Amino acid sequence: MTGTDIDGAALLSQVEAFHRRFNAFPVEAAYVAVTLWDAHAHLLDCFDATPRLAFLSPEPASGKSRALEIVETLVPYPMVAVNASASALFRAVSGLEARPTILFDEIDTVFGPKAGENEQLRGFLNAGHRRSGVMYRCVGDGSNQQVQEFPSFCAVAVAGLGSLPDTILTRSVIIRMRRRARNERVEPFRQRVHESEGHALRDQLALWADSVRERVDGAFPQMPDEVTDRPADVWEPLLAVADAAGGDWPKRAREACVDLVNAAKVDDKGSVGIRLLTDLRDQVFNGIDRLPTVAILDRLHSLDEAPWADMGGRPLDPRGLSKMLREYMTGDNAPIAARNIKAGTSVMKGYYATDLHDAWQRYCPPPAESPLLPLPPLPASSEALSR
Repeated sequence: MTGTDIDGAALLSQVEAFHRRFNAFPVEAAYVAVTLWDAHAHLLDCFDATPRLAFLSPEPASGKSRALEIVETLVPYPMVAVNASASALFRAVSGLEARPTILFDEIDTVFGPKAGENEQLRGFLNAGHRRSGVMYRCVGDGSNQQVQEFPSFCAVAVAGLGSLPDTILTRSVIIRMRRRARNERVEPFRQRVHESEGHALRDQLALWADSVRERVDGAFPQMPDEVTDRPADVWEPLLAVADAAGGDWPKRAREACVDLVNAAKVDDKGSVGIRLLTDLRDQVFNGIDRLPTVAILDRLHSLDEAPWADMGGRPLDPRGLSKMLREYMTGDNAPIAARNIKAGTSVMKGYYATDLHDAWQRYCPPPAESPLLPLPPLPASSEALSR
């Protein structure tokens, strides 16, 4: 059989069905996204970027590792990594004859609260998102060192508890896993029995990918109107695969794209700075043109489910507030800073809404709309009185 003999849409449906046998994903869109991600790994050289696939959950036993096991049977040259160093990974990517697909389980041991920042691995995952991504290292003995670049472009899927650094999340298709309910059933995955079934699908994916490579290479699929910027970069390869497969996959792929991108926006609380700006706009100033620092902090500390009353064991203070706001600029391109506010005969330090307005416009999500409910109809007796 050659790749041209393979019905791409039917093949993707078979891959999806294989996932459904062993994986209980939280939403239908996840099956579509993961299937397209499996296929895109066989066409990596056709794309300028490759999305990371992130299986995340708040608790163990949520099916994350099993999801990676099934992906492992379907992608080219899988390399399973647990607690691998950045140096090992970028040498593997640049040194092996075939570019591996890296499957990183227990990623929370690398980026979790007890693991530190691990900037080298974060740099590798970020740089390898794009074809042009490289890592630079000094190679040699003693004083005879030379700078050498190591290509880091490769497909990466990760699984772990909690979350990931924002720079990785924004480059990822995020699947929020959860424990199976009692009425959710999946087949037990027996590697000796089922791995060969996955490999058969993998080999067909490779043949089909070769047959559509010219069509996919350089393709720029039509994105849903609401998906732009970084989310568009993430989903572009997956939509290109769906378009090449045909059938109902282009439609399903775009629906899944919108669903998962919107879900990521709901989950994304933004940086702590954006959270501060948003709370200042919606909860503190809320139409007031100026406020003393002491009043701002009092209102911030009183907000439920906000971090300001406990910032590393201490409440946010005037120095911390000033430090955070100075990272943002006014409309005149000056750092946001406290100014004098006259209150009767006294002068206090505080902040002006006009200084914050430009940052609110640029960084904060649109304010929630709360239109007034329509007035109920007047009773007949009242209508008569009003005439």
